Amino acid sequence: MAMHLNRRTVLRLAGASAISLASPLAAQNDRLRLAFIPQENPEKLLGDIEAIAGWLSSEIGLPVEGFVTIDHAAAVEALRNGDADISFMGALPFVLAEAEIGAVPLLSEVYRDAPSYTGRIYVRRDSGIRSLADLRGRDIAFADPISESGYLYPLAEFVQAGLIEAPGTAEAFFGRIFFAGGYQQAMQAMAEGLVDAAGASQYADLLLTPQQQAEVKWIAESAPIPSHLVIARPGLDADVQDRFIDAMLKLNAPDNREKLRYLYGPDGYVRADPAAYDGVRDIARRYGLLE
Repeated sequence: MAMHLNRRTVLRLAGASAISLASPLAAQNDRLRLAFIPQENPEKLLGDIEAIAGWLSSEIGLPVEGFVTIDHAAAVEALRNGDADISFMGALPFVLAEAEIGAVPLLSEVYRDAPSYTGRIYVRRDSGIRSLADLRGRDIAFADPISESGYLYPLAEFVQAGLIEAPGTAEAFFGRIFFAGGYQQAMQAMAEGLVDAAGASQYADLLLTPQQQAEVKWIAESAPIPSHLVIARPGLDADVQDRFIDAMLKLNAPDNREKLRYLYGPDGYVRADPAAYDGVRDIARRYGLLE
């Protein structure tokens, strides 16, 4: 059963549980700890983290360690508790973390040459589902309860269509609502027939096999969403922040671009503009996630 959310609930949903590459102990000045969210298979992500952490260590001159949290909420808690210094995160959990703990935006992703993307509702082509209204009484999987493209923005399409009044009333429309833990998990549940639909990023179908990609389609698309970003806990040493940002921007150089595949595969990074996330702050207030 889905849970009605408010700001404090979503930031405490999962505690600070993590699948660790390096156990997330209290942050220290002699190392940098990075928290990653499981947008894709966590086991694959662990290998990616090991590769990029080694490169970042050599560039920054500081040991870099990474771990995979179970979801966005756990990443925020890791920053809050000092178990992580920096986290890769979606726009919605960032604005919540900004309001709750004073999280600092460092970098924004560029993907397909755009600083934004969308959320979509996906179904199987053979399902007979052609519109959002056809999902009444059906089961749906979302990525994460504080994901913008994997929950709030796709769900807003049902509000725009007049099918539900707000996220807290969604249970009356759907059969069951599941939070799968990531884009890939939600898409697999839909592709394998475990649920009737999935709410995920516009690029989430690329996480399926080529055969599965041919078997699914999207029936609704959200308004543009500012891209994912990299954020820091408040109080992180300014020199360490600068060295990290400089290293990450080096990934835009042709000789380093192949390493971007270890970081969810963006086209590159730019310095974050806090004002770019005003629209996300607005929708979070509209749905009661921000005061």
